[in-house]
Amino acid sequence: MYRHILVPTDGTELSYESAEHAIAMAKALDARITAIHVMPEYLAPAFAESPTFVQRSYEEFVKTTEADAARALDAVATAAKDAGVECGVVRVRDAQPYRHIIDTAADRECDLIFMASHGRRGLSAMLLGSETSKVLTHTRIPVLVHRKGG
Repeated sequence: MYRHILVPTDGTELSYESAEHAIAMAKALDARITAIHVMPEYLAPAFAESPTFVQRSYEEFVKTTEADAARALDAVATAAKDAGVECGVVRVRDAQPYRHIIDTAADRECDLIFMASHGRRGLSAMLLGSETSKVLTHTRIPVLVHRKGG
């Protein structure tokens, strides 16, 4: 079955929930995981997609996104350790996260990508896109999509 699971995390509550499910699955299968966080590229304030990413300087942006990545990856690594599941971490910076998710899965010989879907619909899905949809469309590696029950 699956021996090495890639677990993308963006630091949201849904991605933490998804990671917990991935860890439980890995434990049941005696598999290992690799958590990946893809940090955004710097966008000049006039072009930023979200006010969250508008920083006073490039240095502040880098510091903030590095800290966010560390928090997201540390949470997954700690949960994996507590469950007795081997966990590696990958932190990269790219404007197109889906590409690094796919490339990392291939480079690390992962046989499953276990990721959350935020379930954006309508105009926001069209404008923002969905990294999960892009991964599903462009990879040959199996993808398990975790959606929050509701």
